[in-house]
Amino acid sequence: MTQTLTIEKKSTRAGFGEALLELGERNPEVVALCADLTGSLKMDAFAKAFPDRFFQTGIAEANMMGMAAGLTIGGKIPFTGTFANFSTGRVYDQIRQSIAYSGKNVKICASHAGLTLGEDGASHQILEDIGLMKMLPNMCVINPCDYNQTKAATLAIAEYVGAVYLRFGRPNWPNFTPADQKFEIGKALCMKTGHDVSIFATGHMVWIALQAADELANQGVSAEVIDIHTIKPLDEEFVISSVRKTGCAVTAEEHSIFGGLGDSIAQCLVRNVPVPVEMVAVNDLFGESGKAMELLEKYGLDVPDIMNAALKALERK
Repeated sequence: MTQTLTIEKKSTRAGFGEALLELGERNPEVVALCADLTGSLKMDAFAKAFPDRFFQTGIAEANMMGMAAGLTIGGKIPFTGTFANFSTGRVYDQIRQSIAYSGKNVKICASHAGLTLGEDGASHQILEDIGLMKMLPNMCVINPCDYNQTKAATLAIAEYVGAVYLRFGRPNWPNFTPADQKFEIGKALCMKTGHDVSIFATGHMVWIALQAADELANQGVSAEVIDIHTIKPLDEEFVISSVRKTGCAVTAEEHSIFGGLGDSIAQCLVRNVPVPVEMVAVNDLFGESGKAMELLEKYGLDVPDIMNAALKALERK
């Protein structure tokens, strides 16, 4: 898995849309709700195939969450769809009260997360959503890394009984995981073994972490790359096992440095294996309008940033 490989690019939101259609065909209890962004969420095919099970709520996200919670009472499995900003920040009270606190089996599916939303700018580029959602009791938080994994995750959460926040993105992105790889909620995946430093990455940052690991190998540094697709519940056993081997860690996420994956890994390690931890994340800033890759570079979420964090962690061992 190197930079020289030719990797097909497909958006994670497309993986969600394809899996949603498949779920509609498999399970008549699956229903979908969207807040005026059917095309952006790739929910068109489901809406066309199952018009009686698709609800267009318009720009009324709070109503959508309330409707979804109500549908579960009749045994339905609702999948809500809108941008991550509108899926969390705009409707936090409804999610907290009607879904998490009430223990409802709602799947909150959020596209266009993080900086890679791009040109829509800071008002849409939520970088706080993982923190908001993981702090809610009864909420599972999943952030897959590519098209294949997003499709597999979407299929898996339909079988999971309980509230789920599924976070994915807008851009076409390298699709590098196997199409037939089993998705297990709460189980981390080792993408590359190593013995000098553990790199824990989530979402789009998994691909960037793999590139960084290849570059580090050229400098004689053996980096282990772990895909943390499920941030809550965190696979603490895997995290601890990797760090006991390497002795230091880096976290990488397209999210604020506060409240996200980095915080979860650090809390786990400080209780079990206190080691140096460096975090690659957005440092207490809002985003801005720009091309996805340019924004990742500007905000310190690129290959050199992960490499520098790994070298700093190694120095602190």
